Amino acid sequence: MHRTTRIKITELNPHLMCALCGGYFIDATTIVECLHSFCKTCIVRYLETNKYCPMCDVQVHKTRPLLSIRSDKTLQDIVYKLVPGLFKDEMKRRRDFYAAYPVAEVPLGSQEERGEVAERDQGTGPEDEIVSLSIEFHRGCRYGRLRAVPPQAPPCPPSPGLRFLRCPAAMTVLHLAKFLRNKMDVPSKYRVEVLYEDEPLKDYYTLMDIAYIYPWRRSGPLALKYRVQPSCKRLKLCPALPSEGTNTSGASECESGSDKAQSPGLASPPGLASP
Repeated sequence: MHRTTRIKITELNPHLMCALCGGYFIDATTIVECLHSFCKTCIVRYLETNKYCPMCDVQVHKTRPLLSIRSDKTLQDIVYKLVPGLFKDEMKRRRDFYAAYPVAEVPLGSQEERGEVAERDQGTGPEDEIVSLSIEFHRGCRYGRLRAVPPQAPPCPPSPGLRFLRCPAAMTVLHLAKFLRNKMDVPSKYRVEVLYEDEPLKDYYTLMDIAYIYPWRRSGPLALKYRVQPSCKRLKLCPALPSEGTNTSGASECESGSDKAQSPGLASPPGLASP
């Protein structure tokens, strides 16, 4: 069972704060040579007069130090995830700046760089947000439609189609899988697995977790996929049981009449014989 460990944000501050300005990372940028990170504006301004890392004094570049720095979106997403309200405040600051200086050059990058990402401003906190997502069948799996198909079936048929949902950000992958199971009447001996691209998602992930962990830039619905797999694998070899209380039904654990999946390690005790 998954256990959640709570730690204080102050314990992570040394990894989330810029050594030049003393604040949390904004547009986190990393030096290629030493992997030390700073705010983008801080390190660019610093490298105008210096060619060495402000933390370890390694030479960044002999003539053009700006060529040796890279934007670190993963680190920035972690900072936005861990520091409550930081993203909202930063987006508001950018919008206010371009409203006060309309003649200023607007970056040609993403909406986030211009402060136009407003989805995260909804509600009083991340769990109050509404996340738009799309869900479709994963074509790469071995099983065809969402309904039960034996492993001997031919390759996957065409996708049932793309569906769109609006769900709370606190909704977990487990809840989404249960919704798909009930909607499509999937037998209990099969399990529904939710994926981002080709990577299976943990059941305890929330939609907000997925939005921060994976490179979704909110330019469209969160694209998810699903596939259907057997709940347990068939046992090729069944160990012989003692003569007393031998199960004469001839069925393995995974082939029993029960629809619920049973862990291979939880075999029936020898003393419980079938009638």
